Amino acid sequence: MNVLGQVGDLFVISLEGFRRTWDIRSWWWEFVEQCWFLARVTAIPVILVSIPLGATVALQVGDLAWQLGAQSATGSAVVVGLVREVAPLASALLIAGAGGSAMTSDMGARNIRDELSAMEVMAVNPIHRLVTPRLWAASTLAVLLVPLVILAGAGGGFFFNVIVQGVTPGAYFDGALSLLLLSDLVVTLIKAWIFGMIAAMVACYMGMTCETSPVGVGRAVNKSTVVTFMLVFAVNYIISTVYFVAYPPKI
Repeated sequence: MNVLGQVGDLFVISLEGFRRTWDIRSWWWEFVEQCWFLARVTAIPVILVSIPLGATVALQVGDLAWQLGAQSATGSAVVVGLVREVAPLASALLIAGAGGSAMTSDMGARNIRDELSAMEVMAVNPIHRLVTPRLWAASTLAVLLVPLVILAGAGGGFFFNVIVQGVTPGAYFDGALSLLLLSDLVVTLIKAWIFGMIAAMVACYMGMTCETSPVGVGRAVNKSTVVTFMLVFAVNYIISTVYFVAYPPKI
């Protein structure tokens, strides 16, 4: 019952945050500030994570393709994997790890200093003023990070597949575009938006309901990261399964 109650509180806070989305003037500048903060803490790490991911896929698939005599298929494997799975997951995990932990600690600090209660006393809804901009900032940045992950990962795969393994650039890029569909990119952007929203929802909830002590804030940050990762992987599995049933992969 305690777990169900926490899930209910999470959705109550999230839905209340969405309820006043139309009142953009009350949260616009906080949204801009959160977008800038998330961009600063995630842009460089996501590039540094994506390059070795693309290189690793290129090395593993390229070695197998070399044995089968299909080296040009490496580009397809790298780019399709990046677009369909790696890009939304990498952006969401960076948002949750770097940005979500900061959101949780910020909301937790406000909680233990009774700032949230003070806002309610002044007839200011803390969910509308603090949670709403963070929900939209995290989802927006998660979507914007997807092209960055794809470009960085494709660049890493290009280097190891073309420079190291000797595949021609034309074969690499021709294979990279042969299996992709427009629906792949659309679903990837939808995934990233949902994952970013989940990261912000969990981070804000954990911070606003943490124990009123520094130890409670630290535990809330840890729980926020773990719960976000679990939810992101579960939702990704569901969306991917439904998508592959609706649009079977090309051969």
